[in-house]
Amino acid sequence: MLPVEGRVLRWPRHQSEVRVSSTLLAGLTAYIESQGGGEGLFPTSIESVNVIRSYQTRMPMRQIYQPSLCVVAQGAKEILFGDETLRYGAMECLVVSMEMPASGRVVEASEQAPYIGVTVDLDVAKLREVLEQLETPPVPPAAPGPCVFVGKVDEPLAECVLRLIRMSQTPKAIPILYPSVMREICYWLLTGAHGAELCSLAVPESNFMRIARAIYFLRANFTETLRVEQMADVASMSPSSFHQHFKQLTSVSPLQFQKQLRLLESRRLMVAEAASVEEAAYKVGYESPSQFSREYSRMFGVAPKQDALNHQRMYSQYASRKARTA
Repeated sequence: MLPVEGRVLRWPRHQSEVRVSSTLLAGLTAYIESQGGGEGLFPTSIESVNVIRSYQTRMPMRQIYQPSLCVVAQGAKEILFGDETLRYGAMECLVVSMEMPASGRVVEASEQAPYIGVTVDLDVAKLREVLEQLETPPVPPAAPGPCVFVGKVDEPLAECVLRLIRMSQTPKAIPILYPSVMREICYWLLTGAHGAELCSLAVPESNFMRIARAIYFLRANFTETLRVEQMADVASMSPSSFHQHFKQLTSVSPLQFQKQLRLLESRRLMVAEAASVEEAAYKVGYESPSQFSREYSRMFGVAPKQDALNHQRMYSQYASRKARTA
């Protein structure tokens, strides 16, 4: 196992405890086989739901995580954000409640027992709708920390995820049934052990939502030269308060966030659109290709051209994979 920086925080459980839902694991495995088998990313007919299988541990992959629920049915993953690492295994989940840069990797996988997981993008509108209807809604923490946590997956939540996978094979059912299952997922998350952390995502004009608004602005304008004062104005906060809350929630400063957006987009341009290093640098807002290459190598641990070639090989395996229905 490759070393990672920072603390490794594990969900408290007994060493002898094996938490595997045979029903969820069997359902995900059946879906993967219906899509041709193998490993990699398996999209579903529900745009916000994807299944992943890996026969081997993976190097860390840097990306911007969307608000999402990531459930592990078998194996284990780690996510590194800031100077902390969260590990989650079978019948545990990672919940990300705000867009944030992080590195994720598979840390337990083999051909005999592959890593199998599913990601579900969270519907913030549904989350807010459910929160408003709770008789005793959770109270957001007075001093919110990083907007990511690990929790257990109980049977009600596992059943919801499995219903999404089965539903995806009947596309005509999705517009009718998907909203109710997403509401149910939001209910179990909001009434669970970490409901207080998650509910911040749905409270209007909270500091959490103001930072989310600034992140939306940042994503739309990341190629531009932006000042902290501009982003603070979008968030309706003072520059000092904005900077403090932004780093609390995302583990990076606003300008570091922008830099990561630029570098991740440059990787996409080189891999998916075959852009040269220079073209990618200029398109994402760099004026100096040499500065771009230095910062790219610092972030990804390898030079842009070599990194693009490595990812093109992986991308070519999965880029054309489309969800098959029954």
